[in-house]
Amino acid sequence: MRTALSIAGSDSSGGAGIQADLKTMAMNGVYGMSAITALTAQNTTGVRGILEVSPQFLEEQLDAVFEDIFPDAVKIGMVASAGLVEAIAGRLRRYGAKNIVVDPVMVATSGSALMKTDAVEVLTRELFPLSALVTPNIPEGEVLSGMSIQSREDMEKAAQKISAGFSCPVLLKGGHALCDADDLLCAEGKLTWFHGERIDNPNTHGTGCTLSSAIAANLAKGFPLEAAVRRAKEYISGALAAGLDLGRGAGPMDHMFDLNSRFAQEAQGTAG
Repeated sequence: MRTALSIAGSDSSGGAGIQADLKTMAMNGVYGMSAITALTAQNTTGVRGILEVSPQFLEEQLDAVFEDIFPDAVKIGMVASAGLVEAIAGRLRRYGAKNIVVDPVMVATSGSALMKTDAVEVLTRELFPLSALVTPNIPEGEVLSGMSIQSREDMEKAAQKISAGFSCPVLLKGGHALCDADDLLCAEGKLTWFHGERIDNPNTHGTGCTLSSAIAANLAKGFPLEAAVRRAKEYISGALAAGLDLGRGAGPMDHMFDLNSRFAQEAQGTAG
């Protein structure tokens, strides 16, 4: 079985972060592992608190994974401080990690800030050049490109600017009321649009975590980048269309929408 490692924060409500990543990886056919960058106290309405691990303990987690079960892909999510970013970059270089997908998580779906300003500069300098793909949304793309993104043309300019400036392929996600759910991939100077139907579901907590984890899982299985993105978008569309409705705020998707195992059936089901 192929394997994937998520380096991210824990979401106590289960809809984003490590919890979403592991569900997504399992549903996309790889064995998921984790290195936790921070504990968060959060639910569908917002983030109440963040408790970071130390860079030294994060390095211990990464050593434990890489020395035993080498991951075929690595997804990096919430990394709040520069010290943690440097710890991750150092270990990824040491072990020669491959298929690295970086989701530059700066702000939660609820609007809570998740990354300190100095960490953004270190992230772009240390991790972006190691990446097989970086997956910013529109607000994150504006920060990274230094420009306002109001149209498809702006998306193309911003994606090219980010990709060239930081030496990495970029998937600029077109949600946030722009271009429906169309995403734009800029890789090796080539622009590729991925059409996505906007699904009428306000429960979008963890969509960025889920998409990047699904892409990483498909890269781990050997799919080329464009195919990995396409398959990941199909998966996330299914998870949104399933219409799970939990919590009082922007709730999670149904990551397990395609789970048909007899062990998943409820008591009134037909399982023997």
